[in-house]
Amino acid sequence: MAEPSSSSSLSSKKRSRSPNNNDEHSQGRDQICSSLEDNLTFNDTMIALQLMRTQFPKLEKVVVQPFILQSQLYSSVKDRTQVDRDLESFKKDKMLRIFKLSSGQDDHAIMFMDDYLKQCSLLSRGGDVTDKHITLLMNAGLLTRQLIDPNIYWFAIPRIGPILKGLSQGRKEILSLLNRKKYKEMMLSSLEKTKLRLSPLDTRFLLRDLIGSGHIKTVQTPTGLLARITRD
Repeated sequence: MAEPSSSSSLSSKKRSRSPNNNDEHSQGRDQICSSLEDNLTFNDTMIALQLMRTQFPKLEKVVVQPFILQSQLYSSVKDRTQVDRDLESFKKDKMLRIFKLSSGQDDHAIMFMDDYLKQCSLLSRGGDVTDKHITLLMNAGLLTRQLIDPNIYWFAIPRIGPILKGLSQGRKEILSLLNRKKYKEMMLSSLEKTKLRLSPLDTRFLLRDLIGSGHIKTVQTPTGLLARITRD
């Protein structure tokens, strides 16, 4: 299943602060958190992106380059204005690409450019684009034609279908679980350990999304963070 992107450039320049570079932000990808509660929020957008990239769920027989949902980023960096400003800067510097996902909601996926280029070396060559190139990219799931105007193409994330299905089912299952509780709440640490039946995605991946999208809010208590439904 191919998803549209917010950008239309087929070429890329040399970038800094990519997930494979050693710089002042490298601690983000090296920090493996023991729990969501201990590493829920950050002050730096790039550190948050790099950490969540390392936590991208790995599904059996599904090969998808890591990406971060924009809602997950909003749950991790409280200043959304700064997040949006940083994302625009990173896009301008060709460090990452943002995709609009056809999940039925206003979902956007953020992928480091280096990860995206790994999916097809043709994207990194630059130069003139021919019909042959376009056909190759479409067959690989890296490009999709816009329905309204067949002369316009969107970049896409190939093989993302199972991830989107797991995202939709996981969201519903977690919200259903909380809604069945008397006060529609659970300790975040307990909720994070819940084994989902309908989604293969990591519960932590889904909780960051639900918190950032506003479906769940966290409340500090003497015994830890409480996850509570904010709307049905």
